[in-house]
Amino acid sequence: MYPVYYDSAPRRDFISVMVSKEPPEPPSKRRQSCRRMWNRLSRLQRTIICAILVVGAMSGLYIANGLMNELPDDKDTLSQRHQVFPNDNVVHVMDQRHPGKDTEANQRRDSNNDKDGEDQKLHFEQVNEEKKTKVQIKDGADAGGDVQVPVPNMEGGMAAQTAQQKAVVEAFKHAWKGYKQYAWGHDELKPISKAASDWFGLGLTIVDSLDTMWIMGLMEEFEEARRWVEKDLVLKKNVDVNLFETTIRVLGGLLSAFHLSNDGLFLEKARELGDRLMPCFNSPSKIPYSDVNLDTGKAHPPRWGPDSTTSEVTSIQLEFRELSHQTGNDKYKKAVDEVMDHIQSLPKENGLIPIFVNARSGQFRAGATITVGARGDSYYEYLLKQWLQTGKSEDKLRDEYVAAIEGMQKNLVRSTAANGLKFIGELVRGSFSPKMDHLVCFLPGTLAIGHHNGLDPSHLELAKELAKTCYQMYADMPTGLSPEIAYFNIQNPGKPDIEVKNADTHNLLRPETVESLFYLYRLTGDQQYRDWGWKIFQAFEKYTKVPGGGYSSIGSVKDTKNPRFRDKMESFFLGETLKYLFLLFSDDPNLLSLDKYVFNTEAHPLPIWRP
Repeated sequence: MYPVYYDSAPRRDFISVMVSKEPPEPPSKRRQSCRRMWNRLSRLQRTIICAILVVGAMSGLYIANGLMNELPDDKDTLSQRHQVFPNDNVVHVMDQRHPGKDTEANQRRDSNNDKDGEDQKLHFEQVNEEKKTKVQIKDGADAGGDVQVPVPNMEGGMAAQTAQQKAVVEAFKHAWKGYKQYAWGHDELKPISKAASDWFGLGLTIVDSLDTMWIMGLMEEFEEARRWVEKDLVLKKNVDVNLFETTIRVLGGLLSAFHLSNDGLFLEKARELGDRLMPCFNSPSKIPYSDVNLDTGKAHPPRWGPDSTTSEVTSIQLEFRELSHQTGNDKYKKAVDEVMDHIQSLPKENGLIPIFVNARSGQFRAGATITVGARGDSYYEYLLKQWLQTGKSEDKLRDEYVAAIEGMQKNLVRSTAANGLKFIGELVRGSFSPKMDHLVCFLPGTLAIGHHNGLDPSHLELAKELAKTCYQMYADMPTGLSPEIAYFNIQNPGKPDIEVKNADTHNLLRPETVESLFYLYRLTGDQQYRDWGWKIFQAFEKYTKVPGGGYSSIGSVKDTKNPRFRDKMESFFLGETLKYLFLLFSDDPNLLSLDKYVFNTEAHPLPIWRP
């Protein structure tokens, strides 16, 4: 029988009567007490308590659902963020925000391969499983108690860091500390004022540093940066960006991070960025405009004049070609190949080109300077590296490069009067100038890698001579750091080899010399290149390190007491300078093997295609 309830005044009491064959259990004092307490509450109090309980229950369900979504499914592994097609290395990227919605490359591939879908899926899973890069921690007992910090060697194994590499890693951590604390998400750190500076608003330091963190084994920092890329790297924004700088730093950084980590997020971002940069190529001549708005797609020449910089329009090819190679969409490669074809059709002076070209007419600016320094440098670098990227299949690029080096040897190479230091000068309105930018110091490394791939032995000899001169630009300065620009004495044996004008004494933490030292050490094994690199690193530590975090460019390499901090840490200090120093001090020749990777002009390694 159900219990019967009776009412009484002034409050309601409850009497329960039960008829049963079994003797009744004694009433629960706890249940009775709770019931009485509830009955004593007013209607308003009961309503409030019920509302709290309902809200609490709903919150609990929401949190539980979120936690379940965060838990990885057995099949949701890193390798399944993308799939590599074995036939032509095209990567199939799934849109993570819309499961089942594929990219353009995905849709095209599916339409051609429906009948083989199941077999390919199984093969993709096997390929991706083999491609996973594992970072393992070596037991410190193996090193006599000194814990060896391993780094990915891009071959799936590990290699212990040398003492000098560890010092470079600590320098990176110090730089990252300042950036993270005072400039997180912005383009660059101002370490003296402990503030941030923005150029494009694309987090340049983060994206430029992704592959550096990966090869240094800084996985915690890498994952932190990846989360920022995933959540905060917004590419649809109303900002004008420079095509060249955005390509080499951001597009190159994303592509390199994709190849090293096998994380399809980076390729998806790279594809979106590539699409937003494409309007630059909508010019009458196919020579791209220098700038474009990432939101509106409006492209235009630089603010300072009508012409594009020759090195800039010819130093975006590695990245756009790689983007086509991975997405299967040849529009990126076609656009940059048209640029190179046009440049190659223009008249040159012994393979050398002027530093300005007009996007409307497609012609070089008459009388423009010819230099291997600013605005000319990476044109020559990318001639060689595009040839290497394609597995040496495009010989016209190699031939153009060889012709350019012969032109340099004939027109630009000179020796100083005092000690015979070889350097690369400039042609200004047809006349020789003994001026050499620090930027020219990329050339020894390029010459060395060219010789390594079968080019003339004279290239290696010139590389060694130029590297010696580039190091001397550091060693001759009181701080041990190179000026931005140097002038060389070619007439008076009684004067110093190197002269630095007051306007050129600044140092921007540039990478070019240590870049060449890395190539030369890797390819010759000569210890002097490491010794020179270590002295340069120590000078950076002594004169550019900022207490509390970060490194700063300085105003005078001649003044040891007051080098005059310029309050800026360029993104390339983390993306290039420290990376090349780390590689220079590595004992592992397989760490980014030069037979398997080609570095873009911002030090982002991209794979060499295999025929």
